[in-house]
Amino acid sequence: MEIEEAILRAKNNDQKAFNYLLDTYWDNVYGFQLKRTENENDAEDITIQTFSKAFDKINTFDENYTFKTWLITISKNIHIDLLRKEKNSISQIISKDNRELFQVLDETPSAEDKLITDQNLAKLLRDIKKLKPHYQEIINLRYFQEYSYKEISTELNEPMSNVKVKLLRAKKLLAEIIRGK
Repeated sequence: MEIEEAILRAKNNDQKAFNYLLDTYWDNVYGFQLKRTENENDAEDITIQTFSKAFDKINTFDENYTFKTWLITISKNIHIDLLRKEKNSISQIISKDNRELFQVLDETPSAEDKLITDQNLAKLLRDIKKLKPHYQEIINLRYFQEYSYKEISTELNEPMSNVKVKLLRAKKLLAEIIRGK
């Protein structure tokens, strides 16, 4: 399959085309993020987010550009957004008379926050149970047992590319369930 054909087929929601594009460009995007973040977990998470966003917006891809460049741009923007969020977690930096005062947001959950979190977790678990069993299993392994993609691949005895695509699909279906579609 050629890249152009894969893109056209992906625009028509062809799962094999998505797999092909993921397999073809995963190393490029992951390598780019690994150099930027110098952290394998962050690079992997950003790469997954990149493909998820790209596949959701595949119909907006302009064939006048290369697909790899488009993916790298999406990846770079996701990383920049994450850096901005980290930067905003420190609420103020005040400098007075050569003394610096760092006021960091207190993110310790209150009793009310804990109750809300527990209720949200219970609702999330109910929503996960609405997924097909193989999607439930992959979400459980990745997010609750914190397995790496390689560990999930070994556990399920499936190629890593299948694991990545299944996880993308599971997250998308779960998001639709949560939104009430």
